[in-house]
Amino acid sequence: MNAEFVTQLLGWKTTKKGNTVPNTADTDNAASMCIAGAVLEEIGVTWGTVAPVEKLETGRPLERAVAASLKTQLPRLDDSRAWTVHDAPIEITAFVQYNHLKKVDRLVERNVELQITLGRDYLIKPDVVVSLPGRKGDNLPFLHAAVSCKWTIRSDRVQNIRHENGQMIRHRRERLPHLVTVTAEPLPSRLISIARGTGEVDAVYHIAYGALDQVVRDLAGTGKIQAKQLSDWEECIALGRIRPFTDLAPTLALW
Repeated sequence: MNAEFVTQLLGWKTTKKGNTVPNTADTDNAASMCIAGAVLEEIGVTWGTVAPVEKLETGRPLERAVAASLKTQLPRLDDSRAWTVHDAPIEITAFVQYNHLKKVDRLVERNVELQITLGRDYLIKPDVVVSLPGRKGDNLPFLHAAVSCKWTIRSDRVQNIRHENGQMIRHRRERLPHLVTVTAEPLPSRLISIARGTGEVDAVYHIAYGALDQVVRDLAGTGKIQAKQLSDWEECIALGRIRPFTDLAPTLALW
């Protein structure tokens, strides 16, 4: 239930103060440190093992790992469809549901009043995009899924996800793409902030779901973390909004 690439991304890092900490942890939060460290132990990353991601000077490791996984898995799951996975940000106006926004933007660009009234935050570039060929006669591909990749979850990142997805919901023409988030956030009390809500996010896929599920239960059972972290985690699961990353490709292939 953990992503196949999880040990390529998760590991330990050295802070400016010289401390060795999990690379997903909030160092100011004891529960985050405890859970993130236990997750590393659960997936077999020994203490002090530097995460390979730290060696990458450029690029977007999580986004690239997600895109590479989908590029491999989707054709295996359904080879009848011509999948395209974009591993670099591409504007949603490149797809049939949102192409009309180009015309809107040209009008807005020439009119200061419209700029003030409408803004231009509808020109969204998702982190990872999955597309399919459009219908016969369509010159543009169909946006099948927009994946927002967030290494960790903070309040500002949650609002950013909700805002961008809200724009995509409101401005679409034709069927809505699958709007999802992929994360490595270890703290259930932060995951629940994106799991709860009014539906701007179809689901949050966790790259270490299996390990996180095990350690949250173990740590809460032994009193090493507050029971609320377990209750938040169980609420996330009950809501159906937190799922293993391994479920993402099969969901897209069946949808």
